Parts: sequence; structure tokens; C-alpha cells
Amino acid sequence: MVADKDAKQGLTIPDEVKEKHPKLIELIIGSESMNDEERQYWINILPIMTPDQVENLNSILVNEKKQLAAIDKKYSKEIEQMGEAHLIKKMEEERRTRRETRSTEEEKAEEKEEAYSDKILEEISEL
Repeated sequence: MVADKDAKQGLTIPDEVKEKHPKLIELIIGSESMNDEERQYWINILPIMTPDQVENLNSILVNEKKQLAAIDKKYSKEIEQMGEAHLIKKMEEERRTRRETRSTEEEKAEEKEEAYSDKILEEISEL
């Protein structure tokens, strides 16, 4: 058994695994939810997996690919519809709103803290 090194990913893929599961290997290599270590793990255990386990892994990876494609499609449509400049403006407005909200909350917390400190100092001075 000769193992090929997939140069792009740095993965070692045995020829028999490549021949037996070419589509699954492609899905594993293309998965965005795995790092190379996880990819190598799945490639290494493929020969000892049951047919049901192989089918489950295949289903999971196909589903992931479909969901990511749907998300990409949705956002590419939104970007086209809104225009990139409008999208950037919207993101800046959201960030500004979050900063203002956070700033307001921090001010309230500081006022509350100051009032509490004043109360404690007053109690101490009454002793």
C-alpha cells in the first residue's frame, strides 16, 4: 500500500482509501469545519469504519457543503442587492450603535458604583 501525500493539504492518503472513497476524500479535504489534523484522523479511520458510519460521515459532509453553499448564495445575493457601499455603511452604523450602547451602559455602571462608594464613605464617616 502506497500512501500519497496530498500536497495542498499536507495529508497522507493511502491509495486504497483514495480508490475506495474518492468522493468522501474530496468532501473531507474540502470541509471548512475541519483542520488538517481532523481531516487526517478521518482519512486514517476510514478503513475500519462500518458502512453505516461511512454513510453518516458522508451525509454530514454533504449537508455541511450544501448549507455553506446556501449561506454563500444568500449573502452574495444580499451584497449584490444592497451594494457593497451600503453594506459597509450598515455595518458601520451597527458598530456605532453597539459602541454607544456599551458606552451608555458603562456610564450607568460608573454612576451606580460612585453612588455606592459615596454611600459606604458616608456610613464609615457616621461611625
